[in-house]
Amino acid sequence: ICLPAAATGIWFLAIGWPVDHWAVQCFWTLFTAYFLFCWTSCFHETAHQTLCHSRRISIWLGRFLGTAMYTPYSVYRESHIRHHAYLNKPTDYELWPYSDPNASLGFRRVFVWFDLIFGMFTSPAIYGRLFFHKNSPLKNPSLRRTIRNEYIVIALCWGGIFALLTYYSAWLAFFRVWGIPHFLAGIFQSSRKLTERLGMASYDPMLGTRTVLGSTWVTRFCTFANFDIFIHGPHHRHPRLAHNALGDKMEQYIEENPDVEFPRFSTYLGATWDMLPALFKKAGVGMNAG
Repeated sequence: ICLPAAATGIWFLAIGWPVDHWAVQCFWTLFTAYFLFCWTSCFHETAHQTLCHSRRISIWLGRFLGTAMYTPYSVYRESHIRHHAYLNKPTDYELWPYSDPNASLGFRRVFVWFDLIFGMFTSPAIYGRLFFHKNSPLKNPSLRRTIRNEYIVIALCWGGIFALLTYYSAWLAFFRVWGIPHFLAGIFQSSRKLTERLGMASYDPMLGTRTVLGSTWVTRFCTFANFDIFIHGPHHRHPRLAHNALGDKMEQYIEENPDVEFPRFSTYLGATWDMLPALFKKAGVGMNAG
């Protein structure tokens, strides 16, 4: 539902439906921002190529979403593969700088707030490090050419959009229907990323991420709208498992390991509360969280 819901919100913001009142506009802005945030979860599913039975559809939908979010699909997929393989370790590019032992505590403490507020900009930059860093592990010429071409397409698409906005003097309308909701969606996405990982020292997928098994209809709906990505531990342990089976898998782990205290929460607020000390103190994962 995330793709059509966000598109509907953008359209209603553009035409001022049902009335052009500030309260209605605020509602549609928040509505659109939330479902644009859900686009990031859809993007995540395309990277795992589990969104549908067709790998080709997943790739091209991922490229569409990546273009909308200024992040090439292939660089996101390569970064996410390493995130699963090296969770919370220094080579986990997706969690830079929180996983990087060379990033000072002072830098991480400052960057985490920039990341939280300006996630719309920091997320593409963090993923882009995997491609642009002088020590990039991406050595395959074909892969680098694909990523380069995806960056070119992003630049051409947004360059064309910006040119049209300038020609028609439509920048204010653009910020109202896309810029502000996208900015808020970036905050939502950074909040989710930090809530699930910040302060987690373990390298074990089930213990190194926070898992939310919703106990209220609000949490369950938000989990559903985000392809059950909130059930994060089982997803990391079983990355190819269908998202609607993650809840049952978590319950299975709990039943089979009664002595293990999994970082499991019944609401996202509870998981966020557990993360807050790390936000103010360590701002790290893995060895930077200890």
